[in-house]
Amino acid sequence: MKKAQLSGSLRANVGKKDAASLRGENRVPCVLYGQGEQTHFSVKRVDLDKIIFSPEVYQVELDIEGKKAVGIVREIQQHPVKDTLQHVDFYELNDNKKVRVDLPVRTKGAARGVLNGGKLNMAFRTLSCFGLPGDLPDAITLNIAPIRIGQSIRVSEISIPGVTILDPANAVVLGVKISRGAVDDEEEEEEEVEGTEGAEGEGAKEEGGSEEKEKVEK
Repeated sequence: MKKAQLSGSLRANVGKKDAASLRGENRVPCVLYGQGEQTHFSVKRVDLDKIIFSPEVYQVELDIEGKKAVGIVREIQQHPVKDTLQHVDFYELNDNKKVRVDLPVRTKGAARGVLNGGKLNMAFRTLSCFGLPGDLPDAITLNIAPIRIGQSIRVSEISIPGVTILDPANAVVLGVKISRGAVDDEEEEEEEVEGTEGAEGEGAKEEGGSEEKEKVEK
């Protein structure tokens, strides 16, 4: 997983008034939990926005007034109208303890089915993964180049060393659906074969016709 750094300040008081005051100073109240006692702190909103509103999933190296810890974002609360961050929960990581993380699904290559006019359907944008922090990749990258129209990739076909995918094994992660005007490779191959056979037949007729013509002339 990719890493990011954040510096935080301990909260002197924990309550609604203190939280509102911090938000007024463009800071976001946060809590770190998971390995012992909880730590309540705050972070500059501009620094936190770069991590939260990103397509990447980060292991966040926290420095809270000298206390060092590494955590992942577990839950966020946003303003119902403005969508600004109101509170963020961090789960502290342990190198020897497995953790559940939702990793983004990425694709590599151009699917054969899409090149033939089909439509790529992404059923899962993220997959729930369980493993040690050091085994978790930045993202789950799938090579879709060989996929034809009507074919798909299921959870059971994805393998990541040291990582268990918690989503149902038979769930379709992505696939290529047929669309109007699409032609599958197999159909194209059949048409080519038929066209070749037809051309050979016509050639045979022409040869036969030439032989008959020669006999008549003789």
